[in-house]
Amino acid sequence: MFKPTPRHIATALLAAGILSGCSLAPQYVRPQAPIATAYPGDAAAQPGSSAGAPQSADAANAVDTITLGWRQFFPEPRLQALIADALENNRDLRTAALNIQEARAQYNIQSADRLPTIDAVAAGSRAPTGTGNNIATSYQVGLSLASFELDFFGRVRNLSAAALNQYLATEEARQAAQISLVAQVAQAYLAERAFAEQQTLAQSTLEGRQSAYKLAQKRFEVGATSALDLRLNDTLVQSARIALATLARQRAQAGNALTLLVGKPLADEPAGPTLSEQNLVTDIPAGLPSDLLTRRPDIRAAELQLKAANANIGAARAAFFPRISLTAGVGTVSNQLSGLFKAGTMAWTVAPQLVLPIFDAGRNRGNLNLAEVRKDLAVVAYEKSIQTAFREVADALVARGSLDEQIDAQQAFLDAQAERLKLADLRYQNGVASSIEVLDAQRDLFAAQQSLVQTRLLRLTNAIDLYRALGGGLNESAALAPTAAK
Repeated sequence: MFKPTPRHIATALLAAGILSGCSLAPQYVRPQAPIATAYPGDAAAQPGSSAGAPQSADAANAVDTITLGWRQFFPEPRLQALIADALENNRDLRTAALNIQEARAQYNIQSADRLPTIDAVAAGSRAPTGTGNNIATSYQVGLSLASFELDFFGRVRNLSAAALNQYLATEEARQAAQISLVAQVAQAYLAERAFAEQQTLAQSTLEGRQSAYKLAQKRFEVGATSALDLRLNDTLVQSARIALATLARQRAQAGNALTLLVGKPLADEPAGPTLSEQNLVTDIPAGLPSDLLTRRPDIRAAELQLKAANANIGAARAAFFPRISLTAGVGTVSNQLSGLFKAGTMAWTVAPQLVLPIFDAGRNRGNLNLAEVRKDLAVVAYEKSIQTAFREVADALVARGSLDEQIDAQQAFLDAQAERLKLADLRYQNGVASSIEVLDAQRDLFAAQQSLVQTRLLRLTNAIDLYRALGGGLNESAALAPTAAK
């Protein structure tokens, strides 16, 4: 039996390490971003710039702005507490964290194949010798190298690279889930605040209409008004009751949605400020579309999945080439247990094995085709993630300007309706107009009040959508003075 020295084994392992630098994976090239060079309506984007061009100073400042953390973007203490609880207790985020642990464990398993596995071995055997009743006894103790693959063509290395990119993609997915969770909690909280504000308006309106109905009833009893006027006042009371009951239900459901996101029952705390008093950051510069490639963790995750698919092609290609594995051992062998560590019992063994695929019924070709198709799918998914991100930012930018104008117009409309009601009531008191004119003005004023609250909610939600779409929400170290919402 050939008994090589430790120098022989070290030389073989060194050669295997050098040769394992060979890789059959295609050279990775990031696909061109299939988006326009500027956002529609974005003043921060530089005209004529390309998606891969260097950023201007303004665009670079925009990136710095987006890195502000959610504590700076949402300065209200109650909302901050809700977001912090959600980050700690939300079950979807816990699932994302566990997925990271799973991917990390998978990568550790796969990367371990790149290094030899050395085991301590102790064995004993007894067997007949075939002559008479003699029994042969053998004892062995030592170290063994269990079938270590000499990765000449990078199969193991590419599998390890694929597992690493899968692990990193899972981490990016968790960050994307965190950004989404922060935005969802903020939107659910603002929705609850909007319903609360509308409910207060409805309660005040109901009380006012009930007082007006009692007055109309007294006037009807003395013959100063008609039954039609009384019934019209009654319809306004009932419509206010309907609105109040509807808003109470919607507010309770919004609270339930917020509780689910936070992951625990909501603490009894004083109500937060109204929507007009919310001071979250609304003026967010968008920068260049190419910024999304580094800002958004979901895009980074999609690219890492693409890199993993690219590495799997290298592993599939390596399956067409010979696979060489090495089994070796060193230790002592003796036919007596007491003689294991005596002089002259040392033994070395090396057993290389070469496997050359000859006929596999197309299995290797099928695996390669599968790997190439999965890479093509990963390219499409990567490009789709970029297009989706671009659309989300573009939609938020387009809505931002129109919502600012809509709030101004809605406030002016509300002021006009309030003045109309004041004049209609004055005309009614002087006998110039009928009560129908007053009742119509009351109805329209209530609708205008409700619409203004909804428009303010849309404006704040739009700011959150833009913040999330631009990839903000992770860094909590940066600070930015908040701008009061309209």
